[in-house]
Amino acid sequence: MQARKKNVIKKGVDTCMTVLLLCLMAYQVTGETLHEWGGILMTVLLIVHHILNFKWYQSLFKGKYNAYRIVTVVVNTLLLGAIALTALCGMAMSAHAVPFLYGMLPVAFARQTHLAMSYWSFLLMGMHLGLHIPAMTAGLRWNGKIKTAVGAAFAVVSGVGFWLLIQNNIPDYLFFRTHFAFFDDEKSALLVFAENLAVLIAFAFLGAQTASFIKAARGKKESNKTNRVIPSVL
Repeated sequence: MQARKKNVIKKGVDTCMTVLLLCLMAYQVTGETLHEWGGILMTVLLIVHHILNFKWYQSLFKGKYNAYRIVTVVVNTLLLGAIALTALCGMAMSAHAVPFLYGMLPVAFARQTHLAMSYWSFLLMGMHLGLHIPAMTAGLRWNGKIKTAVGAAFAVVSGVGFWLLIQNNIPDYLFFRTHFAFFDDEKSALLVFAENLAVLIAFAFLGAQTASFIKAARGKKESNKTNRVIPSVL
């Protein structure tokens, strides 16, 4: 019962973090004050998330590392670093939530780093979610048509998400090619959230495909080992 309760709490925290991240990426909708307080809440949830998953850290130096485990650890480590930098730089520019921390880093540096790291956090969060999708859906008993339809819809939305990634010049933010974010104030709040969700789904799709590819490759390798053909002797 205790384990089930903890699992429910974990899922609740993860869901809140995902929804909150979408809100944080919609700065032109929320405005500066809500954005800052949302960032503080995200920092708190992140700390709770890592406390709840502390066993993952304890297992890092145990057992063997296969391709899936390596990719997961790399993505998780990069995600943690990106979110930590986003939070640190955000607090260094805070005018509402924690104004007493304003200027603890050079503001120009904090602004550009916060912009880049927030987008890295967003995309890596998608990858992080996607890497767990095959495991989360393994118990679902879908027939072939439903599975194909869901997969096709997932792929189409992901295609739109990757197109929006380029259309909205997100690579410029990721690689420090611009110092300021440019927002279209004429977009409706619904469209802003829909576009951000499509981009998040695109990277979740990428993560899911990576996990599936690794699983298929591992299964093929194991199959070759168990069904190895004895070479003929000349």
